[in-house]
Formats: sequence, C-alpha cells, structure tokens
Amino acid sequence: MYFSSIRRAALTSTMLSIVSFAGGCSSIDRLSQIGEQPKLSAIENPTAQPGYKPVQMPMPKPEAVSYNANSLWRNGSRSFFKDQRAHQIGDLLTVTVNITDQANFANETQRSRTVTEDSGITNFLGANLLAGKNTALPGRLLTADATSTSDGKGTIQRQESLTTNIAAVVTQILPNGNMVVEGKQEIRVNFEMRELIVAGIVRPEDIQSDNTIDSSKIAQARIAYGGHGQITDIQQQRYGQQVMDVLLPF
Repeated sequence: MYFSSIRRAALTSTMLSIVSFAGGCSSIDRLSQIGEQPKLSAIENPTAQPGYKPVQMPMPKPEAVSYNANSLWRNGSRSFFKDQRAHQIGDLLTVTVNITDQANFANETQRSRTVTEDSGITNFLGANLLAGKNTALPGRLLTADATSTSDGKGTIQRQESLTTNIAAVVTQILPNGNMVVEGKQEIRVNFEMRELIVAGIVRPEDIQSDNTIDSSKIAQARIAYGGHGQITDIQQQRYGQQVMDVLLPF
C-alpha cells in the first residue's frame, strides 16, 4: 500500500512536470506575442500537409468512352458546351455554408427495487434434543435487506446558426467523377483570429451554374468554425485547472 502510494505520487509528479513544460512553452509563445496581432498562416497545398490522406470510396466500374459516327457527343458527357464550373483538380468553387440546427430533448428514467433475504434453521443436527439447555445455534442465520432507488433526468436544448460563404479547392477527382474539395478561410479582427474550414465530397451535378454549392449537398462534410486570440484565451480555463480536472478523482 505504501509503495503503491509512492508510485501514484511519482506518476502524478511526472505528469505535472510534462504539462508544466508544455504549458511553459505555450506561455513563452504567448508572451512573445503580447501587443502583436495573430499571424496569418501561409497559403499551402492541402495535399502536402502532414497527415493528408486521399479519400477512398466505393466506386462503380469505369465505362469505356465511345463515339457515335458523325457525332460530337460521347457517352458520359455532362454538357455539349464547356461551362465554367469546377470540374478538375485545382479548380475553385464557392461553398454556401447555411447551418440552422435546433434540438430539444428531455429524458427521465426512474427505477426502484427492494430485496429482502431471510434464512433460518429450526433443526440442525438434532439441535432439538438439546431442549432446556442453552445452545449457540441462532434462530436466524442470515437476514439481509436491500433497497435501491434511481431517478435520472436529462435535458438538452441546442440552437445553432451559421451562414457564410467560403471558396474551396478541388483536391482530388474520384473514379466516378465526384470531387473532393477543401477550403480554409482565416479572418483577423483586431486581436482575434477566426477560422472556417470546409471539406467533403461533391457531385458535379450539384454545382449551380454560378459555380456554388450548398453545404447540405456535400457528402462526408467536415465543417469547423472557431478561432484563437485574446477573447478565446479569456474564455478558456487555465491549463493548470484543466490538468487538475483530469487528475483529481473527486
């Protein structure tokens, strides 16, 4: 027990040291940025970023391209005249992000259970022959009572709304013609940086004539909106409080 307590104390001390070192590095970075505006990140190729993985989805069998005699039309063509909508890697299209989400949930669960166990022995190995004499045999060998009551309630009320536009880049063409798009936007207002990231798979047929597409038509959509800066730092708990919330068992 003593050595176990020592091991736990040593592990806690090691974790606190690591977190303090990481927090110290973060603090140094923040100290170096006092009075400075958040820096915009450089424009980079999304496919060259660490951790980037091409999207793989179930694909139908490819069709062989064939032309009819005396015709300019071929099978698989989407239009006779070329349009300006995105259709190849590197093209741009505008994603209209329009999210209005509202949900209300109320759940309640009640449970109650009562258990009583009563066991006794009236005659054990001829104990009745010892009538008139004091005996150590009790009248009841086991008596147990248990009562359990549970009442759980949960309520969720959520209302979110996000409306904005962002330009995305076609980063990959899937074998069936669908396109993988990814876009990132950074907006700096005073000392606060806001970031909007959109990624997913779109069908060429869903792109409007003005080269825009609604976010509800993006498959495997990944939409992130957030940021960092002075206001975000004030709203976040200090790293020491976050560490204690994780380590403290009560």
